[in-house]
Amino acid sequence: MSILELHHLRKYFATQKAVDDISLNIEKGQIFGLLGPNGAGKTTLIRMITGIFYPDEGEIMFDGKKFDPVNDIGKIGYMPEERGLYKKMKIGEQTEYLAQLKGLSRSEANKKIKEWFIKFDMHTWWNKKVEDLSKGMSQKLQFVTTVLHEPKLIILDEPFSGLDPVNTNLIKDEIYNLAQKGATIIFSTHRMEQVEEICDHIALVNKGRKILDGTVKQVKQDFKEHLFKVSFADQVTPEHLAIHLFEVKKKENKEVVIKVDPGYSNNDVLQYFINKGLRIESFNEILPSLNDIFIRLVGDTPTARQFQEVTA
Repeated sequence: MSILELHHLRKYFATQKAVDDISLNIEKGQIFGLLGPNGAGKTTLIRMITGIFYPDEGEIMFDGKKFDPVNDIGKIGYMPEERGLYKKMKIGEQTEYLAQLKGLSRSEANKKIKEWFIKFDMHTWWNKKVEDLSKGMSQKLQFVTTVLHEPKLIILDEPFSGLDPVNTNLIKDEIYNLAQKGATIIFSTHRMEQVEEICDHIALVNKGRKILDGTVKQVKQDFKEHLFKVSFADQVTPEHLAIHLFEVKKKENKEVVIKVDPGYSNNDVLQYFINKGLRIESFNEILPSLNDIFIRLVGDTPTARQFQEVTA
């Protein structure tokens, strides 16, 4: 079942298109990667999902019903890239205050805060002020305030920014745990290797439009280039590789990277090498990384753009 459905969303600023006919379907318990270069329209899209902006056209369905910002916002946790903590306020008081804004009683808030502070080794921070925290410490605090009220939908914009590897893994483990408990995560970042590791499904937006939508596995299959890395037990001569079945892209010692002609199968290539008496130790397909796909699709996009003009 879907937790969030976006149907043909459009958002204009004066005569400029920020989001232009985007539709998405995000299932419950999914870790969903929302990707795109700077200025692509991701932030505008997230602000419509969280009720900060209203769409000019289209419809948002939340948990099977038309999205109602007043009643549904308490079921969403949003961690923006631009942090929104009060620098002069004590951490314990601030976390308690934000939890109560999300509908928790003071006693419920205190109980959950203590659990999370112990889990994240923050139990000695209660009387510290946010301005006294490092960027990584602030990031952990922001994550806790985002998920404390156990929202159904959690939106994380660059959640690992400023974190060391230990705390990155700590947050990553909690993202998995929250998804396993039924929460849905929308994860936005420029770090493609993190998306590849964490996300089940991705969508790529550029210039206000959706240009890619699918599971990570399927997207990589769709953009594969029929490249294979072959390791041999024996030295391979140029004569072994002079064949129309494939093109040699790289050769190093007993390893060769080849691009197989789409008219032939992997078995055709394997059979060719076997017929030549070559002993194959490994034969692996090289799939593109999400970073490769991202660059291929949006590499010529400026890092910031003026929104496309609305035409009559």
